[in-house]
Amino acid sequence: MVDSLGDGLDRALEGAFTRRIPQSAQAQMKYLVKQLKGTKAAAQALGISQRTVERYVAGKLKRPRRDLRNRIEREVKKRWQPQVRAKARKKAASTGGLVVSTRARFGFTAASGTTDDARIRDITQALPPVFADRLFTAREQGATEQQLQQIAADGLAQMYFRANNSRAQGLGVEFTDMERIDIEL
Repeated sequence: MVDSLGDGLDRALEGAFTRRIPQSAQAQMKYLVKQLKGTKAAAQALGISQRTVERYVAGKLKRPRRDLRNRIEREVKKRWQPQVRAKARKKAASTGGLVVSTRARFGFTAASGTTDDARIRDITQALPPVFADRLFTAREQGATEQQLQQIAADGLAQMYFRANNSRAQGLGVEFTDMERIDIEL
């Protein structure tokens, strides 16, 4: 399965957590009920019945099936340590930047007579804070995976292919067929 750039951004922020998320299904469900202010809202977020949520909170149900376990964990991680997450995002967007490591197909639009055939490349590149800010802001505003990939492609084009705009002026980079992507703060 190919990871999405949005998931990579979320995982990068999760790396800043100072404590582990609750481990048991009961503890995770209690946390969600508290964060969402009720069992009804938690049930809607997870796509299950309110009664099922109540059973997990009471400890009558203990082991959710795999897909529900994954949904519970994803919802808890979304809400876990919001201040730590915000601080890590702010640092990346103001001073730290991001390191993007990807294996994807890159193609180019450049002057005639140059090789512009797309090919698979493994690239690990630090992106400056401006691209971190653009990526996180777009993610928060509900940008599509395509839009996030375009922002990453712009950053990789500037920093990797154009060497921070010191060569290959006007080179356009196309970022497609992503096999994997890892992002670190």
